[in-house]
Amino acid sequence: MTVVHAFLLGIIQGLTEFIPVSSTAHLLVTEHFMGLDPNDETLFSFSVLIQLGTLISLLIFYWQDLISLVKAFFANPFSTTQNKLAWYIIIATIPALIFGYVLKDAVEALFKDPLLEAAIRLLTAAVLLSVAEWLSKKNRTLESMSWLDALFIGMMQVLAIFPGASRSGTTISGGMFRGLDRPAAARFAFLMSVPVMLAAGGYEMLDVIKMPNLSQFLPLLAVGFITAAVIGWFAIKWLIGYLSRHSLYVFAVYCAVIGMILFFLK
Repeated sequence: MTVVHAFLLGIIQGLTEFIPVSSTAHLLVTEHFMGLDPNDETLFSFSVLIQLGTLISLLIFYWQDLISLVKAFFANPFSTTQNKLAWYIIIATIPALIFGYVLKDAVEALFKDPLLEAAIRLLTAAVLLSVAEWLSKKNRTLESMSWLDALFIGMMQVLAIFPGASRSGTTISGGMFRGLDRPAAARFAFLMSVPVMLAAGGYEMLDVIKMPNLSQFLPLLAVGFITAAVIGWFAIKWLIGYLSRHSLYVFAVYCAVIGMILFFLK
C-alpha cells in the first residue's frame, strides 16, 4: 500500500460510511482494482481503523447532541426525552456488540472473493432501501420512539456484521420500517453507530499495536484517517439535507446497478 492508496481509500471511506451504499463494498472494489491483496491483514486493519476517522467526523457533527445525551443519561431512566434517547442507543447497540464479538471470525471467513462480497452487499442494500421507502409510513419523529423500536433497529444493525449490507443502510431502513421519517431514522442510525465503531476500532487497535511493521503502517493510517474524517463530515451534512427533501430510491438504484455489474464481473 502507498500513500496514494491510503488517500483514495480514505476518500471512499468518508463518502460511503454514512451514505447508505455500503462503505465496505466500495472499499473492497477499490482495493481490488488497485491490485491490493484482500487477504492482507495490514490492509484489513487499515480498512477497520479508518472508520475511526469517520467516527471523528460524526463526533464533530453531532457533538452538541452527544454531550447532551451523556449528561441526560445520568438522570432517572426514561424520565426525559434525551434520557430515553440515550438508553435507546444503548439498547440498539447491544445486539451488534454481542453478535459482532461472537461471530467475528466466522463472518471474516464467509467470503474470499471481494467482488462477490461487494455485489451481495450492494444488492442487499438495494432491496432494503427500496422496501423501506415503499412500505414505511415515515411519519414518526425520534420523540415517539420506544424501546421496541430501538431493539428492532439494533437487530437490523446485526445484518451489517455479515457480508450483507451497509451499517447505515440497514439501520436507516430499520428506523423507517418502524415508521420514523428519513431524517429521524438517519440521525438515530448515526448516533447509535458511535459505540459500535468505537468498539470495532478499539478491538482492531489491539492487533495493530503488535504489528512488526508498525512504524511503516502508521503514516499510511494517518493519511487515510484524516482524509476519511474530513470527507465524512461533508457527507453527513449533505445526506441529512438530502433526506429531508428526497427519497432513498436513488441509492437503491445505484446499489442495484453497481451490484449487478460486480456480480457479472466476479
